[in-house]
Amino acid sequence: MFERLGLRLRILLFFGLLAIGAVAAIIGGLWAGFARSGLDSPPEAMVLGGLLASFAVVALSVWIWFLFDHNVARAIDTLASAIRARVHAGIEHDLDAEARAARYLGDLAPAAEAITASLIQTRSALAESVARETTRLAAEKSRLETLLADVPVAVLLCSADHQLAFYNGQAVDILGEGGAPGLDRNLLDYLREGPVRHAYDRLVGAGDPDMASDLLCATVNGARLLAGRMRVLRRREEGVAPGYVLTLRDVTADIAAHTRRDALLTEIFDRVRRPAANLQTVIGVMSELDGRGDAPDLSAALLDEVATLTTAITDLGARYDLVQAEWHPVVNTRSTDMMDGLQARFQTQGLGLDTAGPAMILQVDGFQIVAFWSWLAGRIAGQGLARNFTLTLSEETGPGAVMTLSWHGAPLSVGDMDAWLAQPMSADSGDLTGHGVLMAHGTEAWPERGGAGRGAVTLPIRSARHAGQRPAPIGRKVVYDFDLLSKARNAAVADARLEDLTFVVFDTETTGLTPSSDSIVQIAAVRLVNGKRVEDEVFDTLVDPKRPIPQASTLVHGISDSMVIGAPDIVEAGRKFHQFAQGAVLIAHNAPFDMEFLRRQEAAIGVSFDHPVLDTVLLSAVVFGQLEQHSLDALTARLGITIPEEARHTAIGDTVATADAFLKLVPMLRARGLNTFGEVVAEVRKHGRLLKDLNE
Repeated sequence: MFERLGLRLRILLFFGLLAIGAVAAIIGGLWAGFARSGLDSPPEAMVLGGLLASFAVVALSVWIWFLFDHNVARAIDTLASAIRARVHAGIEHDLDAEARAARYLGDLAPAAEAITASLIQTRSALAESVARETTRLAAEKSRLETLLADVPVAVLLCSADHQLAFYNGQAVDILGEGGAPGLDRNLLDYLREGPVRHAYDRLVGAGDPDMASDLLCATVNGARLLAGRMRVLRRREEGVAPGYVLTLRDVTADIAAHTRRDALLTEIFDRVRRPAANLQTVIGVMSELDGRGDAPDLSAALLDEVATLTTAITDLGARYDLVQAEWHPVVNTRSTDMMDGLQARFQTQGLGLDTAGPAMILQVDGFQIVAFWSWLAGRIAGQGLARNFTLTLSEETGPGAVMTLSWHGAPLSVGDMDAWLAQPMSADSGDLTGHGVLMAHGTEAWPERGGAGRGAVTLPIRSARHAGQRPAPIGRKVVYDFDLLSKARNAAVADARLEDLTFVVFDTETTGLTPSSDSIVQIAAVRLVNGKRVEDEVFDTLVDPKRPIPQASTLVHGISDSMVIGAPDIVEAGRKFHQFAQGAVLIAHNAPFDMEFLRRQEAAIGVSFDHPVLDTVLLSAVVFGQLEQHSLDALTARLGITIPEEARHTAIGDTVATADAFLKLVPMLRARGLNTFGEVVAEVRKHGRLLKDLNE
């Protein structure tokens, strides 16, 4: 038990016992002298002398203990903490300050400085060697990440208990409506679990690693239907259930189009069947009454039914063409690229082509459009109408555009145009006709007579936009940690090792320092998974406090009233942050301050911030001792972490610094024998004089 006490406490006990022993020796000596004196009672001078000697011994012991504690015990603790920081946290600056504090320890401080310098030098040499050897692997890794990022479907890699170990940018796009996916999050938080569990159970039960299972599932909110394909990984470790790869494709629009087409077909039969039956009846009656002088005139009824049938067929045909266009795969195609391809095709046919028009993004099948125009120009040239053409692209007031092929010469007749459209365009295109291209794009083309002896053919494009109006790019980066596939998981957080837990490090900026009257103006957070900060999983939002921000607070964090206009309020921001931190241990520097602001808003937000919490102030006290400074600046300085001046006192800047500090503190805690969350919390509670632990 004595060995579990800290060095300074043991030294204090040593000097206390020494003082007690000295006082006991004085009392014993005086008692022996009195016993030999033969006196009935001890003289007052003897008692006074004993008291003075005892006080002198105690005072001398306290003075010597203070000097020893200040110059030896504290210096040893400081030196030991500094050595641990350099050994376990990778800090590389010298022990100058610690060596000065340990100047009374003889050669210990220079020896420790020499050892750490040698360690730093050796570690640097090893790091350089490893960096040289891993350059090729890093390049291959980068190429693989780029390849996986450009896969046009969502790719997810999950452990047997459905925790995410890999996802790409398309997965963020598909699953992001309910909160962006993150490493070590449960896939079933985003997808309805039935199809996923059933597919996994089927594959595991089959025992065939090459078997795959198709599935149809929906997001938890039912907003999207996804077509998926699952394949179980080969077992990596005996006794560990295998993970699986899941690819997903959004088929919501496909199913909606299929539903519309089925509904249209049903309507077609309904709307055509009745006029057709009526026509049959009218014609039958007319044939029966034919030749009778008193027969009623049914021509008007016949014409009405014919008009009804014609209108229905025309309307339904147009709608069917529109539905057909929804099924055809079209992509965003740059008009400049398509025009360049057309010029090359015209040139190979011995035809000339000039192009004009703005740079636009057209939603078309570029190959079919190029084939259509080059085929049509070839037919026009075969008729002897022209060999040089101009293709003009013009913007419409709506979402579309118009392509016009014109030439000097006689115009094309409507009859010829209709006849050509019904014929296959070329032997290479199989049965594809010009009419098929138009139907696939939900449009039509027609000849026109241009001015000044020119002919033209016009083709509207349903969907187009100016090339300068680009939508926000989809994140293409892949995020992964394959070690999560075999990660051990404990039912209780207290029994879990620190490296097996997921942490969310966060910070808030506020209108002031009083939680009862002030409000949050910014929340930022990052996620730590498997002992690493996930670069692409960041939460950062301004918050509208619904009250003026004092100028004094703006001078600290730089957030003014104008900056929070249009920002979410604490209810919306708090819900999103709670979702971001779901299932994680929260970490903050001076956590009681930030948690008090959040917990006062729990009723309004509708959630409870009952997460386990760690405070880097208390962790710093565990590692470096209570007497050190534990501000964020002091802690990061000790750990060799630099906070950019422009990032200091911003929520995201302080959050990243706190996260980096925690990652450096973890191996130092582990070196002290503190491996599990419960062990760390038990040690933290010994420093309750600094701050209250929130894990009660």
